[in-house]
Amino acid sequence: MRQRVELKFRDEIEFLKGWKRNKKAVGAIAPTSFVTARKMASVIRLESDLPVLELGPGTGIITKAILARGVQPQNLTSIEYSPEFCGHLRAQFPGVDTRCGDAFALDLALGARRDAQFDCVISAIPLLHLPVAKREALVIDLLERVPVGRPVVQITYGLLSPVVALPKQYEVRHLAFMLRNIPPAQLWIYRKTG
Repeated sequence: MRQRVELKFRDEIEFLKGWKRNKKAVGAIAPTSFVTARKMASVIRLESDLPVLELGPGTGIITKAILARGVQPQNLTSIEYSPEFCGHLRAQFPGVDTRCGDAFALDLALGARRDAQFDCVISAIPLLHLPVAKREALVIDLLERVPVGRPVVQITYGLLSPVVALPKQYEVRHLAFMLRNIPPAQLWIYRKTG
């Protein structure tokens, strides 16, 4: 029990240090709750045998939920922008393919895995402060990396989806309102149409 409390406290300290360094890049005032992370990970289809792509893992709360869902560490690729968070993630999850890079330059971040297909994408990238065109381009790019019908899950702290539906390209569906999160969060799913 004591070790679990110490690990949680360490995650909180790492989060606060990252938030202090770059508030816009972190995009939240507290780490995602495990209840929210578990809900995000619930979309994973283990029987697909495809890896999972995680964007913006931060201190690893969502990473833990993905692994708890049953994804093997070698089947999870996590892209984190902050070098400090990358170091923390690599130490905490040595079997996970953690890459320090930019989700908006995903081919570069993925390197040799840039053509890989993923079962789904689970994203905690703060989108609301970015131009709408950049948000849409990211969702379109991510949907090219998953099979038709498989989701991109996005957490946000606004009332509406940070990206509107483009019916000829993708649909938007509300997954959940997570009250047990600080601040309360909305979860959205994007799926390629046709």
